Amino acid sequence: MAKNRAQIVYSPRQKAYRFLLWLLLLFSTVVVIFPVAYVILGSFKGNQELLLGGANIFPAQWITQNYVDAWEQASFAAYTRNSLILSVGVMVLSLFVSTMAGYVFSRKTFWGKEIIYGVFTAFMFINVGSVSLRPLYELAVGMQIHTSMWPVILFSAGGGQATYIFLCRGYVNSVPRELDEAARIDGCSFFQTYYRIILPMLKPVLATIAILSFRQGWNEYIMPRVFTMTNDALRPLTVGVNMLKNAGDGAAAWNIMFAGATIAIIPILIVFICFSRYFMGGLTAGAVKG
Repeated sequence: MAKNRAQIVYSPRQKAYRFLLWLLLLFSTVVVIFPVAYVILGSFKGNQELLLGGANIFPAQWITQNYVDAWEQASFAAYTRNSLILSVGVMVLSLFVSTMAGYVFSRKTFWGKEIIYGVFTAFMFINVGSVSLRPLYELAVGMQIHTSMWPVILFSAGGGQATYIFLCRGYVNSVPRELDEAARIDGCSFFQTYYRIILPMLKPVLATIAILSFRQGWNEYIMPRVFTMTNDALRPLTVGVNMLKNAGDGAAAWNIMFAGATIAIIPILIVFICFSRYFMGGLTAGAVKG
């Protein structure tokens, strides 16, 4: 027998709020999706059609040759390899440092702990941007690592550590301390407890940090541009795609650059699809339970 479901009755004010909420969500969706759709559809247009503009977002003629030209002119194979090295390096380093730091800030007691953690969290809202490029480059030169990908990986990984440590500490705080005590009774050291007990329980927050850090390394542009000015072989894909603007004869080849940007989107989509099931869980747990 079918059960009667109670029908929810909304007041006129609630209906107005719901309508405004849906309108806001629709507007936000359009704002987020439109630039991506414009780039993807523009990658099939001719350069003249893009330069002339017009109200028609769809190509008058679908040109797939743009992707062939982008792949050949941007050295996509080499630049994709460099981007993967950069992104994976940033991701691994971020996972290693943030999980250990989050565990220490959650479980250890030492002088100045809250002050240090406060400084870390303060940097979640501070971005010095390009101001730090000159001292970072001079530091890399002083360490004699400026001719490799290492400075870009190290400095890029440091950019998001405050957020990652905040998420890890919040998630570790939700893990019962009795597990640490049981591991200590079994003879585990502090690091062994982290490696064998805590780390396997951090899968949701690890997936969140993996996606955010991989995306950060993949989308990094200014720092790799500065560090690879004298070495084209180290350029990541973001720099290579931007250089496609100069592929045209006398005019910026926006169609070729759009095709290259569309190809560059694919790896980050694959990473998100692989880790998306854990992403929101880790993000919410780190934000709420901290």
